[in-house]
Amino acid sequence: MTAATLLTELASSDMLVIDGLHAFDFNLTDQQLLIKSMDGRAEKRWTFSIAQVQAAIFDESLQSWTLAGDTGEHRLVCLSAVTGNNDDEEDEHADA
Repeated sequence: MTAATLLTELASSDMLVIDGLHAFDFNLTDQQLLIKSMDGRAEKRWTFSIAQVQAAIFDESLQSWTLAGDTGEHRLVCLSAVTGNNDDEEDEHADA
């Protein structure tokens, strides 16, 4: 999978992994990307400008983005949620 831009990936992502921490709480505006995650009992926050997001580089071998922020480089993985079917209908092709 090769992503066109990080902005494109973020628009369809439900969860992020930043520096090994799962982050469900992230917000992308036309000004910035704000990511919040819990590391044990401590809340961690990352803020990136749109210019920093646009400059992110995709690493094909690691399937992740390298994003340079004000505090250094960060590794970012965009994930999309998988939805399941809760219908209890039997398979119509099952043997009777």
